[in-house]
Amino acid sequence: MRTTSIVLLATTMLATGAPAMAQSTGDVTPAEKEQTEAPPVGAAPVSAQEQDIVVTARKREETLLEIPVAATAVSGELIERRGLASLRDVATLTPGLNINGDAAGRAFVSIRGVGITLVESVQPGVGIFLDGIYQPNTAYLNNPLVDVQRVEVLRGPQGTLYGKNTLGGAISVITRQPGNDFEVRGGGSYAGPDNAWSTFASLSGPIVRDRLQARIAYSHRQQDGFLYNPILKADANPLNTDTVNGTIRAEPVHDVVLTINGYYDNVKGAGTPYARVAGPTDYVRQVNFNALNRQFFKYKGVNARLEFPLAALNTDVTLIGAYDGRDGRAPDNDGEFNPVDFARTSGKNELDTYTGELRFDTELSSTLTALVGLFTSKETSSAEGITSIPALNARLHDISAKKSRNHAVFGTLFWRPSEAWEVSAGLRYDRERRSLAGSTGVVGGLLAAVPGISGGHDEWSPRVTVTRNWDGRSITYASVARGFRGGGFNINPRAPFRSYEGDKVWTYEVGHKFATADRRLTLAAAAFYNDYKDLIGLNTIVGLPGGGFATIDLNSGDVRTYGVELEGTFRPVPAWTLSGGVSVQRARITDSSAFTRVTNSTLPSDRLPFQPDYNFSLNSDYVLPVGTGDITLNVGAIGKGERIAASISPTRAPVLDSYVLINGSITYRIGSFEIAAFANNLFNESYFDSYIERRTLELAVPFLPASDLGIIGDRRRYGVRTRFRF
Repeated sequence: MRTTSIVLLATTMLATGAPAMAQSTGDVTPAEKEQTEAPPVGAAPVSAQEQDIVVTARKREETLLEIPVAATAVSGELIERRGLASLRDVATLTPGLNINGDAAGRAFVSIRGVGITLVESVQPGVGIFLDGIYQPNTAYLNNPLVDVQRVEVLRGPQGTLYGKNTLGGAISVITRQPGNDFEVRGGGSYAGPDNAWSTFASLSGPIVRDRLQARIAYSHRQQDGFLYNPILKADANPLNTDTVNGTIRAEPVHDVVLTINGYYDNVKGAGTPYARVAGPTDYVRQVNFNALNRQFFKYKGVNARLEFPLAALNTDVTLIGAYDGRDGRAPDNDGEFNPVDFARTSGKNELDTYTGELRFDTELSSTLTALVGLFTSKETSSAEGITSIPALNARLHDISAKKSRNHAVFGTLFWRPSEAWEVSAGLRYDRERRSLAGSTGVVGGLLAAVPGISGGHDEWSPRVTVTRNWDGRSITYASVARGFRGGGFNINPRAPFRSYEGDKVWTYEVGHKFATADRRLTLAAAAFYNDYKDLIGLNTIVGLPGGGFATIDLNSGDVRTYGVELEGTFRPVPAWTLSGGVSVQRARITDSSAFTRVTNSTLPSDRLPFQPDYNFSLNSDYVLPVGTGDITLNVGAIGKGERIAASISPTRAPVLDSYVLINGSITYRIGSFEIAAFANNLFNESYFDSYIERRTLELAVPFLPASDLGIIGDRRRYGVRTRFRF
């Protein structure tokens, strides 16, 4: 099998040409164009915290050094050079960003301890955007990340410009733009011992010079994973993805730009491959399920962006329209995480999202500018699930349908009374209305309608920032902002309550950014305090009237988080770059009375599940000229502090050990071709990616043996990768 994969990889790389995906937010500026180029021979590669990198965090082109926002920007050059495959990989380079997951279609994300989502039905607390288009589910964090210009991670509430569900922050992916130059990119990788390989290719260039350009891209990735099912004698956590993307950019007249993007992702993976473990140091890689738990997802979408100036009004106009869809199915899953074959589940779901935005960026005077706009979205989703219990000759059937409409108006004023000072004040009003309907019953029988329910919110998101620009190379800023997340529903008609409210946060932040004149040293530091109300995320299992249990989501209480972040780069000599970042924070539940009122139980800890008190990354890149090429030596470390597992026990919350992973690579580059040998998790460190305390099983299936459940992270992976561009 591995020999076949290597041959297929080599054949594909020779037949194709470059990284995948192709969408854009506008024309490529000279600064952005430079960031996509490989560094000069003998120079270290572009780092993750370069202060000169151009970003659009405030819907305008600015450098990292200029924006009064705690932000990390990871360039596409760095993503390709390091072999980062998804946003989950990029998270390892970002202070305060924490992503983990337990299925191909699920991921848990938080920033600064805010926004964690443990189940898919809960709206995310960190907004995810693809070329400015909101992605309504966190599964995109697992999807392929290829052919991107950069990834921006904005920490703290971003609701003023980005809308609901950004109370923790926003992750923005900006993809490459086709231009007037014909360009082919390509590459791939192979790694063992789990037969992990990938290939990518893209083709870009003009159709009509200066007027019409296009890009098409494709990528494939697959791996066997490191978990094994001895019952079925099969891999328990494989992954297989295919991605096709395309972009057409038209400029029929000067300064009028129309960009149309389309994408299709096909993801095949496993769902919840939990091993039964004796405790948080029992690193078992055997998953004793009676089903393969395969999940299949198809993501598709198209969006269009029209940009043009209104010279008479000193205004730039942006109009965006988008459709995004997801189809998922899980044909056969183990229903009780137990070697005993008691229950099986199957299901399918669909999600369709329509988005529109109109934005005006106006210069009111030499010192005052304004950014105002309108936003609308419509989401419809449906889900169908069947639970089979052969021993009881029972098959339960549940169907649900949800609808949501959101409308918003927003505006921000930017006042610069002098070159040294800027004051920005923004406000956004969001109005959401949502409804839920469904039915439940026995397969083959008459389904009973679940009582319908509706809800919604009317929320304001203000933000005020004061910035002091000292000398063009350093700024100090202070900001106050509010963010919120929409609420949701519990579908079971016998649940203690049918809905839960949204949660809110006030964030207070001060920061400083600095770069030396020669850019040998860049630093960005921030301190923050979050006052978080009505936490969503600690779902639980409760008894139902008439018997039985159900999983419910609820508002669990209030949380306070505070901490500091530091990131930067240092070049002792032009050939050597040190880069990294660290976040130290304390996120604690201060009032869990809401949880107790609903469950008649208490939480075992004041900590939030999966939230470390610190995370960090550190990378060293040293470049040695060799003939007309060069060799780059890279070694990096990423680490997380202790975390607690997900637990609904009133007395026990297992603590997951801290860990540090060491990665390294040796890359030879000559011209536009490069080849590298690499190793990830070099010392084969064991750690848990996800963990559930045993009481969840004790309540859900009280008649079967229970244990803790854990998903162990990847073992050491080593291999080669290559890429080219011409």
